[in-house]
Amino acid sequence: MNTKGKTSIKESKPKMTASPLMRWAGVSAMLAGLGLIVIGMFHPVNVPEVVTTATWINVHIVAIAMGFFGLFGMVGLYVRQAEKFGWLGLAGFLLFSVWLALMMPFSFVEAFILPRLATESPKFVAGFLGMFTGIPSEIDLGILPTLWKISDPMYLLGPLLFGIATFRAGILPRWAGVLFVVGSTLAPVGALAVPPEYQPLVLVPNGLALAWLGFALISERREKTSESVFNQSAAKSKSSQVA
Repeated sequence: MNTKGKTSIKESKPKMTASPLMRWAGVSAMLAGLGLIVIGMFHPVNVPEVVTTATWINVHIVAIAMGFFGLFGMVGLYVRQAEKFGWLGLAGFLLFSVWLALMMPFSFVEAFILPRLATESPKFVAGFLGMFTGIPSEIDLGILPTLWKISDPMYLLGPLLFGIATFRAGILPRWAGVLFVVGSTLAPVGALAVPPEYQPLVLVPNGLALAWLGFALISERREKTSESVFNQSAAKSKSSQVA
């Protein structure tokens, strides 16, 4: 009988070892979501005159961190819902993750290279920013314009599919999934109907959704950890009584 008590304690150990990883994934998703909100609220207009300002540099440093934490956070969110996510969720996860990965090198250039080239090579700066504004570049930027063009549909479809799959799975908060859908719908509307200085605000809903899901993942893992500890205590108590 004592052996059964020990066995039940050992069986709960995998949950305890998995919990920290999922908790850190939740924290990463929250940080990425908050980063996306900061970018949406404070991103300056894409003109050469602002690339040397502190706001421009700091916003794109945040964007680098957003991409890094977002990748880890998305893995945790996907793994938690994988059983009920289906191909739709997988497609959304892959598209959104690739978009996050692409944002890091672009943001690195914007944060650390463009400010240095603002006076030495203004044509490069203008051409690089032209990818975002649609102004043709006077210099050859290689594959960069193509990568930026394919990142647009990734940002539209990734959160959209991920949000729909989250809503259908019903494991994490469904309204966060709805917020992803709303954010993805607003993106093309903002690009067409909103003045350039306010267009980054369309990032805020997706940032809120990502932070919300991250918080839900943290809260859920805490509940499971508490339950595991309770089960261990109950098993020990039962074992002592039998002995």
